[in-house]
Amino acid sequence: MKLLVKLGGTLLDDAGSRAGLAKQMAGLARVNPKLVVVHGGGKQMTRYLEERQVASEFVEGLRVSSPAVIDAVLKVFAGTVNHELVAALVAAGMDAVGLTGIDCALTECELVNPALGQVGRPVRANPRILETLTAGHFVPVVACVGGDRQGRVYNVNADQMATSLAAAWQAERLLFLTDVDGVRGADGGRIAVLRQAEAGELIAAGVATGGMLAKLRAASFALSQGVKEVRIVHGATPDVVGRVQSGEALGTAFVL
Repeated sequence: MKLLVKLGGTLLDDAGSRAGLAKQMAGLARVNPKLVVVHGGGKQMTRYLEERQVASEFVEGLRVSSPAVIDAVLKVFAGTVNHELVAALVAAGMDAVGLTGIDCALTECELVNPALGQVGRPVRANPRILETLTAGHFVPVVACVGGDRQGRVYNVNADQMATSLAAAWQAERLLFLTDVDGVRGADGGRIAVLRQAEAGELIAAGVATGGMLAKLRAASFALSQGVKEVRIVHGATPDVVGRVQSGEALGTAFVL
């Protein structure tokens, strides 16, 4: 199975959490070598900017990205967060390789909205480097930074990057490991199975907002592009990766 796992930045902010997830990934890779990891780092980014007295502003879950924020994107996402995660995976016995969407034009972007600054929307993905690395039993670890053919750098929502790559790479499952235990309905209860049309209703009704709004939109795109299942699960759940892969109904399964 081709599996793409997207890791939320909150899960990567603590060395113990990183090490635990890395061990789970290593166990998975031994039986399922076709694995790609995409990560965010929003919590780390906000802290980095606060330390430099740069305000963080969000519009529909997307961080407004001035030149100062783009400089931080390269330092935090492509630098610290990516390499700390790669180091943890290597320590767990994996042949992990750190990348960004800029490398080999892996994720080409266009500007979402000039009012958001250099926030990019993935418009094209070139999965060749993913195929090459996974065929050699390497695990690509991709930071949510994109580019274009004119050399511009974009801050990319990690959920959108994950779905774009999952679709281009033809992943069978996209697993979001995040800091919530799934999608919640208007009554606050967790939804075990969510169909694409029902997700649209949650968005239209204003139930899904902020980060979850971005996730549902990204998940809907992935399904429309042939990914068979998107699952949103709390990443701190014990042995979460193995349990999901074994068929346990954790979190929310997003299906057509």
